[in-house]
Amino acid sequence: MPRPTTPQLAYGSLTVVLFTLATLLLADVRSGAAVVAVAAGGLLLGLLVAVCLTAPAAARRRASLGPAPLPPAAVPVPRSRVAGGATRERERSLRR
Repeated sequence: MPRPTTPQLAYGSLTVVLFTLATLLLADVRSGAAVVAVAAGGLLLGLLVAVCLTAPAAARRRASLGPAPLPPAAVPVPRSRVAGGATRERERSLRR
């Protein structure tokens, strides 16, 4: 699994902190369950921002590479050259 990049960490963390702080200040949350819900929402939003940050970069990278090259076509080899060995040059062994 690839590690997150520096911009992903920065934007994701900044989103979590700002969203949680703004929501807690604007909503006037007083119960513990509401604070946990706001914090969980901030974490999910930060994760979404970090993941969406990579999607355009991956699409650009794929587009710049162009289409995948086709594999080379198989060339049939005559059986006389493979099985007979008469046309094959004799190779020296490296064993002693």
